[in-house]
Amino acid sequence: MNKPLRRIAIFCGLLVLALLIRDNWLQYVQADELRTDPKNRRVTIERYATPRGDIIVDGDPITGSKKSTNSDFEYKRTYKNGPMWAPVTGYVSQAFGASQLENIDDGILTGNDDRLFFRNTLDMVTGKKKQGGNVVTTLNGAAQKAAFEGLGDKKGAVAAIDPKTGAILALASTPSYDPSTFAGNSTNTDGKAWNKLQKKNNPDDPMLNRALRETYPPGSTFKVVTAAAALENGLVPDADTKTDSPDPWTMPGTTTVLPNEGNLPCKNATLRVALQVSCNSVFGKVGADLGNDKMLEEAKKFGFGSEQFTPVRSNASVFSDDMNKSQTALSSIGQYNTAATPLQMAMVASAVANDGTLMKPYMVSELSTHNLDVIEHTDPQKLSQPLSQKNAQVLQSMMETVIKPGGTGTRAAIPGVTVGGKTGTAQHGIDNSEKPYAWFISYAKLSDGSSPVAVAVVVEDGSANRDDISGGGLAAPIARDVMKAVIDSKK
Repeated sequence: MNKPLRRIAIFCGLLVLALLIRDNWLQYVQADELRTDPKNRRVTIERYATPRGDIIVDGDPITGSKKSTNSDFEYKRTYKNGPMWAPVTGYVSQAFGASQLENIDDGILTGNDDRLFFRNTLDMVTGKKKQGGNVVTTLNGAAQKAAFEGLGDKKGAVAAIDPKTGAILALASTPSYDPSTFAGNSTNTDGKAWNKLQKKNNPDDPMLNRALRETYPPGSTFKVVTAAAALENGLVPDADTKTDSPDPWTMPGTTTVLPNEGNLPCKNATLRVALQVSCNSVFGKVGADLGNDKMLEEAKKFGFGSEQFTPVRSNASVFSDDMNKSQTALSSIGQYNTAATPLQMAMVASAVANDGTLMKPYMVSELSTHNLDVIEHTDPQKLSQPLSQKNAQVLQSMMETVIKPGGTGTRAAIPGVTVGGKTGTAQHGIDNSEKPYAWFISYAKLSDGSSPVAVAVVVEDGSANRDDISGGGLAAPIARDVMKAVIDSKK
């Protein structure tokens, strides 16, 4: 072969080699990137070519699929009682993507998860279409309904947990939205519905999951954490020994008195009485005496400072470090920088009810194939030990006093059931100019000593005056109805 032909042959060989390298690069190295590229419409068409798997509550689906019209996406998502369940399911939309469980477990629900390979292969051999799997939740339908209807047209949220396992039983947020209204990809209908829900167009922000993603000043409900810190650190020996708590009490390093709401028996009150009537002076002084470090340590044991993954992410609740004594005093009564999600405060009540053990909150019981073969099961997991069993039982007795006559949470009482709770209002706004948030946290205990549910309720837009605090007028009745729904469902 002469020299020019040899050069041409080498050049052609290099071209072929480059082609082979490029072909293999596309097929193996970039395959996943190209497959998931949002500009690859074939992937999206394939995603909506079959009915989506379902999200299950109490054995029944709260989702569905129906044929699309005027679209090359064959199926779109439907929801049963969409606004009630939106804080749990999230949404999946042909135009706007997915959120929460719909997004986290998308692979299972679409049938594309690698763990469904054997099932999909078997269906292909038998001539069946690929089907998505199911996400089985821990939610209690009756409790969710009680929470959602209890909130009604008020802005707020409810979180309920099984203290023994950490299973989430209710997760409500209002105002809410119906994910079905924008499940398709029509500019006229789905696009308009989506735009109406955006915060810039709707200041009530109905798509905000207030149970998981909003942190509020917890007000006096945080006094349960402060009481736990006092008991765990030996600052007070028990619930019924008088504390060294003058009334009025001036915060350290200031000339500012920390006031109590009304003419309350707070001077040198015991922890039990202080929790029963909600003495700011007692718990503020407890926090200042313990100091920032010990209060922060106890708050962290309850989950403050850490995001929770249920698997939907919940914002981290806040108890600040590097505070002086007066700032620590205010933080110890749930004000200043202290902020908590409703889920976090349900975790506080849950840990007390479960004799001091805090379980990791979760809302997915199992993932399964369409024919109910279990792919993955969630086992309860201990998160921390905020209190000893002895101190938890002392704190239970204190919280149960709050529900009895003379306490601030009497409207949460359930006949024949032992209920422990704590009311709270949280001041906010410049110079506390806004209407306070109304809080209530609680648990129910049955005659056999078991505690099937702990609840936290926050109502944002209530006129929470002193009468409402004393009777738990806004939040306590909602918590009562949620607890009762859980108890009744177990009979």
